[in-house]
Amino acid sequence: MPKYMTRQRKALLTLLSRHADEELSAKQIESALSTQGVSISAVYRNLSELEKEGKIRRVSKSGTREVFYCYTDGSACKDQLHLSCEKCGRTYHMNMPGVEMLMNNLEQSDEFTIDKANTVLYGVCKSCQKK
Repeated sequence: MPKYMTRQRKALLTLLSRHADEELSAKQIESALSTQGVSISAVYRNLSELEKEGKIRRVSKSGTREVFYCYTDGSACKDQLHLSCEKCGRTYHMNMPGVEMLMNNLEQSDEFTIDKANTVLYGVCKSCQKK
């Protein structure tokens, strides 16, 4: 846990929590925070710390070398599996019946515990399927 909350860290956490359902690149984050005087080096430094603390998840997409970051420290993310759209990048919480049964079956039959906050299933969301 950090010893103190810097202005840059607070701005970054505020931005990420407001966009918890999105995967943002460091450049997008820096651009959004540039009016607050947050440099790209401060963004990268804080992202690295937040990742070590388990507050964000680092995501790589196929076909690109760019890295994206997703906020996972919100209460809604802690105990949810996630769905991520490969086209628009939006992340959804998996709220369908049967998820708990699936998790319990995996734990019992395969003796395997899944880290829900860091588990992502990739596909194409309903909105992007219509395009």
